[in-house]
Amino acid sequence: MKPAPFDYLRAESVAHAVQSLADAGGDGKVIAGGQSLMPMMNFRLVKPSLLIDINHIPDLAGIRQQDGRLGIGALVRHRTTAADPVIARHVPVLHAAMRHVAHLTVRNRGTFCGSVCHADPAAEMPMIALLLDGTVQTATPRGGRRLPARDFFLGPLMTALEPDELVTEIEIDTLPADTGWCFEEFARRHGDYALAAVAVTVDRRDGRAAGPRIAVMGVGDRPMRMPEAEAALDGSDMGEAAIDAAVEALRAAIAPNADLHASADYRRHLAGVLAGRALRGAWTRARERLAA
Repeated sequence: MKPAPFDYLRAESVAHAVQSLADAGGDGKVIAGGQSLMPMMNFRLVKPSLLIDINHIPDLAGIRQQDGRLGIGALVRHRTTAADPVIARHVPVLHAAMRHVAHLTVRNRGTFCGSVCHADPAAEMPMIALLLDGTVQTATPRGGRRLPARDFFLGPLMTALEPDELVTEIEIDTLPADTGWCFEEFARRHGDYALAAVAVTVDRRDGRAAGPRIAVMGVGDRPMRMPEAEAALDGSDMGEAAIDAAVEALRAAIAPNADLHASADYRRHLAGVLAGRALRGAWTRARERLAA
């Protein structure tokens, strides 16, 4: 199919883009990469009257590091996120997750911020934003907001964005050099949507786990942090008993859907297996990085 008729606007500034969104009265859409938006328009799942192209706005394609945080601009492509040495060094779990994102043609155009805003419950970038305590920076004609990732995702393809809000940047935590991390995902084929995925970060202090973070995707209607599983690990020796307790807490906290690809029970079991692998991998990496 082809999209319904729409007007096209090339925005020259953030102010121009957000005012155009406001003028569209809730019937405008922003395009940066368009890798999710254009298929939805072609199937007429969305029918905006105005498409606002932000690709020519200066200063939205930068990556900045400051005070233990990394800011990723709205025009930073997946291919940049996958190859940038600052991300590889300071946010290696994001760098690892990028290897699972779609295919080369999609990564050439798709953007980190666009993926987060699309809020697909089986996409990697929303989960990474949640894992790393992301903050979504927006702009509107009334001024901007800073939305914590934990409050941003409301459901499948649903976020807390208002119709006239433009995401300009997303901030995430960087990881200290001795932090352990791991990303585990299972999909039927490389680049397909994941049946389940788990990402973990953990610090090692005096042989004990400190500040563990666990996020999952593909097993609910949005990406999720696992506070019960994190609490089971915090202060533990990360032995098999502690990991088993965290895995059971994770399985108890999720309510996966069943579909053509997997039953709910299968997804719950798979999430636990991936969590066990990710926790062991993160703890091993923490020990190795601390010794380096």
